[in-house]
Amino acid sequence: MQFMRNWAVRCVSWVGLVGILGGAQQAAAGDYEGSPQVAAFVGEMTRDYGFAGEQLMGVFREVERKQSILDAISRPAERVKPWKEYRPMFITDARIARGVDFWRQHEAALARAEQEYGVPAQVIVSIIGVETFFGRNTGNYRVIDALSTLGFDYPPRADFFRKELREFLLLAREEQIDPMTVKGSYAGAMGLPQFMPSSFRAYAVDFDGDGHINIWNDPDDAIGSVASYFKRHGWVAGEPVVSQASVRGERVDEGLTPGLDPVKTVGELRALGWSSHDALRDDLPVTALRLEGETGPEYWMGMKNFYAITRYNRSVMYAMAVHQLSEMLVQARGVK
Repeated sequence: MQFMRNWAVRCVSWVGLVGILGGAQQAAAGDYEGSPQVAAFVGEMTRDYGFAGEQLMGVFREVERKQSILDAISRPAERVKPWKEYRPMFITDARIARGVDFWRQHEAALARAEQEYGVPAQVIVSIIGVETFFGRNTGNYRVIDALSTLGFDYPPRADFFRKELREFLLLAREEQIDPMTVKGSYAGAMGLPQFMPSSFRAYAVDFDGDGHINIWNDPDDAIGSVASYFKRHGWVAGEPVVSQASVRGERVDEGLTPGLDPVKTVGELRALGWSSHDALRDDLPVTALRLEGETGPEYWMGMKNFYAITRYNRSVMYAMAVHQLSEMLVQARGVK
């Protein structure tokens, strides 16, 4: 693992002392020096998780509040792109070529992950490709800065990000990582698969058996962790992901599901004018969706594995991009 494990030097111990915050707060002021929110958070970590309060306050004296993070998360949402514009952002020749290389380089780990978790290699590769372009874009913010900034200075989602900050400090202790060295996105997502700290602690695995989980620069651990995530979120080995449909009649749009959950059945959709391009049983629950494609509306039925992809990112277009990139990777690689 390439992180400097100098946490033992930075802090005598994560555990042991129940720090008295008053003395620690008299040190040289930082961005969060004297913050009642930080003091309360440190008190919680000391009381509930055995951290040494004075040393943890020392960590927060080095934390920086990042206005650029607050600007990014507060920026009005961009216009939601239609599928015909969203798809070309991820289905590119460069991403496919890099994905084939990544698959070839890590073929053994991908095959083992598919065997152990039932998640196809191409889906794992596609997730890492969509999330970070195979490690090219993993984020440049210190995770502790990102989570502290959002946890203490972004009221709309402060509770969520303080929880992630807690999870991050716990994983740093568990993995013997100096928390000041870990980088990620402006929202605190980390590594090749862009796991939030809570997802790391719940789903990440030590897939190469070296005693540590390293999703930042150990592709084996990233591969196993993605597969673990999907398995825990209901991926069914050998089952399809989506099926395109033909439609006719005036009641077609009545079949569209309002959310991501597969709450319509194939039979219900058939009665409304939908016809799957694949043989699907009438009682199969699906997510019924319409996308604006290059040549007009596209209608699709998403099965349980499609829903599992939306657990990674709650977006129909994201799930479709992951699926279609995975198919393109199979074609480019020339394997069944």
